[in-house]
Amino acid sequence: MKFQLKSNFRPTGDQPVAIDKLIKSIKNNNRHQVLLGVTGSGKTFTMANVIANLNLPTLVISHNKTLAAQLYQEFKEFFPNNAVCYFVSYYDYYQPEAYVPQTDTYIEKEVEINEEIDKLRLSSTANLLSRKDVIVIASVSCIYNIGNPLEFGKFVMEIRPGVKIDRKGILSRFTDLQYERNDYGFRRGTFRVRGEDVDLFPAYSDLGLRFETTEKEIKKIYEINPLTGNIKNLLNSTVIYPAKHFMTNPKSYKSVFKEIRKDLVNRVEELKKQNNILEAHRLHQRTNYDLEMIKEIGYVNGIENYSRYFDGRKPGDPPYTLLDYFKTCSKNFLTFIDESHMTIPQIKGMYRGDRSRKETLIEHGFRLPSALDNRPLKYEEFAKRVNQITFVSATPDEYELSLAIEQKAITEQLIRPTGLVDPKVSIKPSKGQISDLMKEINKRVSKNQRILITTLTKRMAEDLSSYLSEQGVKVSYLHSDIQTLKRQDVLDKLRLAEFDVLVGINLLREGLDLPEVSLVVILDADKEGFLRSKTSLIQTMGRAARHIDAEVIMYADIVTNSMKEAVREVERRRKAQTRYNKRHNITPQGISKAIRAKLVEQEEQEDKTIDFLLTLSKKEVILPDEKEKLIKKLRVEMKNAAKDLDFETAAMLRDEIRHLQNPDVPTKTLM
Repeated sequence: MKFQLKSNFRPTGDQPVAIDKLIKSIKNNNRHQVLLGVTGSGKTFTMANVIANLNLPTLVISHNKTLAAQLYQEFKEFFPNNAVCYFVSYYDYYQPEAYVPQTDTYIEKEVEINEEIDKLRLSSTANLLSRKDVIVIASVSCIYNIGNPLEFGKFVMEIRPGVKIDRKGILSRFTDLQYERNDYGFRRGTFRVRGEDVDLFPAYSDLGLRFETTEKEIKKIYEINPLTGNIKNLLNSTVIYPAKHFMTNPKSYKSVFKEIRKDLVNRVEELKKQNNILEAHRLHQRTNYDLEMIKEIGYVNGIENYSRYFDGRKPGDPPYTLLDYFKTCSKNFLTFIDESHMTIPQIKGMYRGDRSRKETLIEHGFRLPSALDNRPLKYEEFAKRVNQITFVSATPDEYELSLAIEQKAITEQLIRPTGLVDPKVSIKPSKGQISDLMKEINKRVSKNQRILITTLTKRMAEDLSSYLSEQGVKVSYLHSDIQTLKRQDVLDKLRLAEFDVLVGINLLREGLDLPEVSLVVILDADKEGFLRSKTSLIQTMGRAARHIDAEVIMYADIVTNSMKEAVREVERRRKAQTRYNKRHNITPQGISKAIRAKLVEQEEQEDKTIDFLLTLSKKEVILPDEKEKLIKKLRVEMKNAAKDLDFETAAMLRDEIRHLQNPDVPTKTLM
C-alpha cells in the first residue's frame, strides 16, 4: 500500500521548493541532507510530503518522549490510512541493575512497564515485518538492543479457519510466543479458554482474537472487544506475533548453553586467579540459575544479557535494534532526525554511559562479559545502518552542516505559510529589569497574550515565580521535576489562559507549539554557556515566532558573541520573510491551533484519590480486612500512575504498599 497524505493544506511559502530539493537530493543518493526550517514553517508537513512522494518506510527520531508524542499525533493525522507507529522507552520507572563497590550494595533491576507504550513498540516491529507503508516515530530507544528480527520472525504464527491443530497444540504455540494463560484477568499478552473458544489478546493490539475450535481444527476466527467479549469482525486469517521482542528457540538451547557454560568456566577461573572467590561463586550461581529458568519457561529477567549467544553474534558485534527491523522491511528506508542539534549528541552519548555501569557488574561477578554486548549502538554503527539521513532543525550544528554542504544538500525553509515573521529582538540592561518586566507582562496580559520567561537556575525561576505571584500575576513554573507527559498539561493550561506567564529554565526550547505566546524574555542573556549559546538563544527566541505581535527581550549588561550571532541570524531570517511577504502581497495571519488530545489520558480525580488513600494508610490502627482492601486500591492507583508515566507517584505508592505489608520497611522512595 502506498502512503496517502491527507491534509486540507497545500505546500506554500518555502515548502514547495524545500520538498522538491529534498526529494531530488534523496533520489540522487546523497547520504546526508539538512532541512533548516524556522519554527512554524511547517517542517513536519514538508517531511510528510517527502515521505508520500518517495513512498519508503520512514524512521523519525526525536530527542525526547514529549516531542516524539507530538510528532506521532501529527503524522497520524497526515497518514490516517497508513501504519504510523510510536517507539520510545516503555519504562515508567526504571532502576537499572547496578553494583556500588564502595558500600557493597547490589541494586537489582526494577522496572514498571507502561503497557500502552509496550503495545505501541510491539506494533512498530509487527508492522515492519508485515507491510511497507510504515512510519515509526522513535526516541533514542531505537538504537538499543531488541533482539534479532529474523529470530523474532520465526515465531510468527499464521492461522486460518480449517487449519488442522488441536486445542492443546494452540495453547502450546501461544505459550511458545510468550503469551500467558489467564482465564480471569484477560489483558494484553494473555490468553484464556472458554468452552470451545480460545481468546487471545495480542500484545501489540487494541482488539482481542477468538478462535472457535473443534477437537482437531480451527473452525472460525473473530476479532473481539477484549473488555466485553463481543464479536467485532469475522476474519479469513490472522497473523500472531510474539508478546516479547527477545525470543529464544528451544532447539538452539543445547548449543547456546554449551557456549555460555564454556565462557562461564573461563570467567570463573579468571576470577579465582585474581583471588576473587566470592565473585566467582556468585557468577557461577547466578548464571546457572538463569539457564535453568530459560530452559524451563523460555525467559528470565535479564535474558537480554545473553542475547549475543542466542543471536549468534561474536564478542563486540553490534546488537540488533529497530534499525534491523527496517532493513528487514525494506532495503531502502528514510531517516529524519528531528531537532538534530540535540538528538545527534544524545545518540553519541548512549554507549559510554551504558558500558561503565556494566563493567562494574562484570568485575564483581554479577554478569558474564557477554552483558557488554547487550548495549546501544555506537554512533558509527548507527550511521552505517541508516541509508539516507535528513537532519531537521532550526539551528543545525556544524557536524550536520559539514556532512551536507559537500553535496550542496542544505535546504532552508524560512517562510511560514501564515506569513508570520521572526520576532523583533531588543536588548535591555539588567538594572531595573524586574520593574520593566512587570510593565511588559501587564501590556501583554491586557491583550490576552502569554509570556515565557527563561532563567538560568532553578532557584532563580522559583524566586521569580513567587515574586510575580505576589504581584498578582497568574504565573506557573515549569521545571525538570514535572514528569514528561505532565509537562504538556502545564503548557496546555498556559494556552487555555489558566495562567498568563510561564517561567522555566531549559524546558522552554525545542518543539514547543505555543501560538498564544507573544513575548519571550531571556534573563541573564550575557552569561555565556550551554543555556546562552547561539543555538540556545535562537531556539528560545523561536518560541514567540507563532504570534503576530512576536517580540523577544534579552536582559544583559554586555552583548556577547553568542547574542550578536543569534540576533544577526534572526534578523537575516526576518528580512527574508518580510521581503517575501512584500513581493507576494501577503498580510501575516495569527495562528489558531486546537489543543490535541493527550497520548496518555489522565484521571481528573487521580491526585485526590491518592491523597485520600495515603491518609488512610497513615492510620494508627488498620484492621486486617481493611488493610487488604487498602493495599488493593493502592495497587490500582500505582498501576494508573505508571500508565500515566508518573513514575514518581508510582514509586511512592509502591513503597507505601511495602510498608503496609511489612511495617519495618521504611517508606522513603529512592529515585
